[in-house]
Amino acid sequence: MAEAALTPDRILEAAEEVLRRYGPAKATVVDVARALGVSHGSVYRHFPSKAALRDTVTERWLARVSDPLAVIAGESGPAPARLRRWFDALIRAKHRKAGDDPELFATYMTLAAEAREVVAEHVAHLCGQIARIVADGMADGSFAPGDAATVARALLDATARFHNPAHAAEWASPDTAAAFEAVWTLVMRGLEVREIPSPPPGRGLG
Repeated sequence: MAEAALTPDRILEAAEEVLRRYGPAKATVVDVARALGVSHGSVYRHFPSKAALRDTVTERWLARVSDPLAVIAGESGPAPARLRRWFDALIRAKHRKAGDDPELFATYMTLAAEAREVVAEHVAHLCGQIARIVADGMADGSFAPGDAATVARALLDATARFHNPAHAAEWASPDTAAAFEAVWTLVMRGLEVREIPSPPPGRGLG
């Protein structure tokens, strides 16, 4: 490849392939440059360090999860149904990545462990999307009033077993779907608007 045609996207594509081939422990910037047919100095002109390149690869991978979820968060319609579709899509995306290519999934988990700021930003994006749906539900009376951001983080934490890669080994369990339904029922009850019962009528004075 001519160095003039080199772009960040081409570098990131090559870096993903190199990581797939060699794994995160052995993959180097020189390997990426060799795959592109350019000098490693050309790669460094776009990414100042190996860490910067790996962080951007991780960010790109996480965006493939969060970008479709942002579409759901921005839709109109009943908040409870949108919230369920959002979580179903999140879980489906994570499980697909883990099941379709376990080795590459493990590679990205290693990269994510190194890219703490990137992961923290990703989690913040997810919480922001959930908060948007929850706020809509609070506004239309579907959910009880409260702080949407706090509720969003609680929902993400409460369902972590089903989408956090730290629990990936549990996802193949046959009771996973039923377990999620139980958790979902519980969290939705927590979001419901509760009617305050009227006090019993007072007894008249004789």
